[in-house]
Amino acid sequence: MAENEVHCLGKVMQFETINSPKVADVIVSQIEQLILDGVLKPGERLSPERELAQELNVSRPSLREAITTLKSRGLLRSARGGRHYVVDIIAPTLTDPLIELLKSHPKAMFDVLELRHALEEVGAYFAALRATEADREILQRRFAELEEIQQGEHAPQHDSIVDANFHLAIADASHNVALIHVMRGLFNLLLSHICRSLERLYTRESSYVIVHSQHRAILKAILDRDPEAARQAAHIHLAFVETTLRELDEEAARQQRSQRRLPSLSALEIRA
Repeated sequence: MAENEVHCLGKVMQFETINSPKVADVIVSQIEQLILDGVLKPGERLSPERELAQELNVSRPSLREAITTLKSRGLLRSARGGRHYVVDIIAPTLTDPLIELLKSHPKAMFDVLELRHALEEVGAYFAALRATEADREILQRRFAELEEIQQGEHAPQHDSIVDANFHLAIADASHNVALIHVMRGLFNLLLSHICRSLERLYTRESSYVIVHSQHRAILKAILDRDPEAARQAAHIHLAFVETTLRELDEEAARQQRSQRRLPSLSALEIRA
């Protein structure tokens, strides 16, 4: 960029010439920000070019140039008919072999819980601070889906998907792109962990009722825009899950010990 010398109060000062940004660059910046903020979500279709150009008050050639740039950056993909979609740049990254490895080591379940504490408490806190009206509507829909599974038969595999989607909606509402990336990257792990937890929690009739009330408390705190209450509600929920799972482990261990101590029926018959 060219430099100009300006004399001011006897001093020679050098300034860089300010060039106005290209319209296409401004469009790119706006769409990137909408993706970062979670307003444009993975898989979402952009408005048709004519409508989008009118909304942005730009020419269609400028819009096409911006779309070409966004496609080259891996943020948009095009389909037939001139349709453009947001690419899922935060798809799950953990592989199935790693999930299976974690499944085969029961103690790893508590490692995952420790990670969930760190991520989900922060997510709930920022969701309470930053959730938009659209986020709040999505959260209420996800909670309504949780309400539905309370009315039917409890199926851990299906219920875990509904449960995980509720927690992911909270992460989305945090509008922290790093947190969203991590949570979605861990989706397979989160789903597997919730499914295994529900399989065990459902052995206690009252557990799923308590978990549901805890989900309600998290939602209420977010809708009330109370970040500390949201963080605490998330902590109480995960602490309850951890405590219950540890208690179930202890009960199972006690049963195994007592069974080992009891003589078999055949042994009693021989003694008789």
